[in-house]
Amino acid sequence: MHKYKILLMVSIVLLSGCSSLGVQPWERDLLAKKEMALTGSPIDSALDDHIYFSKEATSGGRSFGGGGCGCN
Repeated sequence: MHKYKILLMVSIVLLSGCSSLGVQPWERDLLAKKEMALTGSPIDSALDDHIYFSKEATSGGRSFGGGGCGCN
């Protein structure tokens, strides 16, 4: 019985650690700054898009699966 209480307590602690994830409204101004962008240069982004298009035979669509072959 003692093992189950410890397991329950550890599970609660681990699961509650993810409860504070996300962006609060007062933090969005910091994340909207230019230096917080995932790609620092528009040229790098365009080059990555071109490579992605060449390999996947599709345009855009980084956010969903699938490719030019018709498979998912």
